[in-house]
Amino acid sequence: MDSGWRYRVASVAGVVVLTTITVALVNNATFQSIATAIPIFDRLPTDPPTGSEFTFELLVTIAVVASVFLPMYKPRPRRILDAVALAQKRVLVAVLVLATIGYFDYTYRLPRLTVVLITPLLLVALPAWFVWIRKRPSSNGERTIVVGDDLQVIEEVASEIDGTLLGYLCPTSVVTTTERTEAIADGGINPVGLERLGGLSRIEDVLVEYDIDTVVLAFDHTDRAEFFGALDACYEYGVSAKVHRDHTDSVLTASSGVGTLVDVEIEPWDIQDYILKRAFDIVFASVGLVALSPVVLGIAAAIKIEDGGSILYRQDRTAVFGETFSIYKFRSMVENAEDESGAKISDEDAGGVDPRVTSIGRVLRQTHLDEIPQLWSILRGDMSVVGPRPERPELDSDIQSGVVDWQKRWFVKPGLTGPAQVNNVTGKEPGEKLRYDLEYVRDQSFSYDMKLVSRQVWSVIIDVIIAYRSS
Repeated sequence: MDSGWRYRVASVAGVVVLTTITVALVNNATFQSIATAIPIFDRLPTDPPTGSEFTFELLVTIAVVASVFLPMYKPRPRRILDAVALAQKRVLVAVLVLATIGYFDYTYRLPRLTVVLITPLLLVALPAWFVWIRKRPSSNGERTIVVGDDLQVIEEVASEIDGTLLGYLCPTSVVTTTERTEAIADGGINPVGLERLGGLSRIEDVLVEYDIDTVVLAFDHTDRAEFFGALDACYEYGVSAKVHRDHTDSVLTASSGVGTLVDVEIEPWDIQDYILKRAFDIVFASVGLVALSPVVLGIAAAIKIEDGGSILYRQDRTAVFGETFSIYKFRSMVENAEDESGAKISDEDAGGVDPRVTSIGRVLRQTHLDEIPQLWSILRGDMSVVGPRPERPELDSDIQSGVVDWQKRWFVKPGLTGPAQVNNVTGKEPGEKLRYDLEYVRDQSFSYDMKLVSRQVWSVIIDVIIAYRSS
C-alpha cells in the first residue's frame, strides 16, 4: 500500500468496517448462545440489542475505536511486530474506554457481553489489517530530502545518502549569509549541488508534495527547537528520520545502529500519550493544591512566625531548549540568602549542613513540602509532574562546563520529580544525575511516569514519617 492519502483511507476504512463486522457478529443471537456456553461468560446477560439500541451501540463502538486508532492512520514505515504491538495496544485502550462507558447506567448503555466478546476479535482482526496495509521500511530506493541549518553539514550528509535524493530544506538566512554562495530564490540551484526546496517552514508541504519516505536531519545544533520541530513533522507525517553520526548527540540514536546514517531513536510523544500526560499533570496539580491547602496555610504561618520574612521564594529555572521560567518554593533559607554567596548547590545535597537553611526550612526540605508551590507551575504547563529537575541558569552554565552533554536534559519538559530524584541523586553528582535524566529522555512514556510517581510518593511518605518521629 502506498503512503499518503491511500494509506489513510485504507486504514480508517478498515477500522470502521472490521469494527462494524465484529459488533454485528457478537450481537448475533447464535454467536452469543455459543459464547455463553463457555463457563466464564455464562453469567453475562444474553439479550442482544435491536433496532435503535444496536445502532447506538454500533456508532459508539466505531467512534471510540476509530478515535483511539488515530495515531495508526499515519503511514509510518513499520515492521510486522511493530504494527501488531501498536495495533493491539490501541485495541486495549479502546476496550478500556468502552468498558468505562458501559459502567455508567444510562439508556442504551453498552452490554458487558459485547465489550468482552469484541476484545479477542479486534485483537486479531485490526492488527492483521494494519500488518497487511503497513508501509514497509524502505530500501535504498526511498525518496529522501535533507533538512538542516548549515550548508557544510548538509553537503557532508548528502554525500552519504543512497537512493533518490530530491533536495534539501534550510533557512534562507543560511543560504544568503554563507561565504560559499550568494542569495538564491526558493527552488534555485546552489553550490552544494542540490535543489533547495524551501525553508524549514515548508517541511510539511514538501513531505506531502514529494511523498517523502525519509528525512535526514543535518543541524549544526541538535538541542534547539528547530531540530525537534523538524523531527515532530516527520513523526506527524509518518516519515523516517535519520541523522549523521558525526552531527548529532548520541542520546538521540541507538548505539547498536549500523552505518553512518542512523535512525533517530527518540520520537515525540504520541498525541494520545501527550494528552494523557498533560491531563495527569492537571489532575495531580489540582488535587494536590486543594488537598494540601490546610498544609499550605500551616507552612505559611510557621515561616512567618519564625522570622517574619517572605513566605515564598521565586527562582528562574531552565526549561525546554534552554529557555527559562519562574518557579516558586516555600522559603527554606534566611531572607536574601544568596545576595552575598550567589547561587550555589546547597551543602545539604551532599549530606552536609547549610547554615543558610532555617529550622522550619530544614523540616520543609526533609519532607519535600517546600516544593508544594511548584504544583502551580505544573498547572500552568511550565513543568510536568515527571521530568528532569530544572536547574537555575547560572548553575546550568557551571555544570555544562564540567559535564559533557548536560544540555541534553533540555530535550523534554522539566519535572517535579524524575529518575534522579527517586534514586536520591542530587546536583552534587552532576554526572550521575545526567545519566538518570538521559535514561528518562530515551525511555519516556506515560507508564514510566506512573512508575516514577509511585516511587516518589512512597519516598515522600517515608521521609514525612522519619521527620515526625525525629521531632
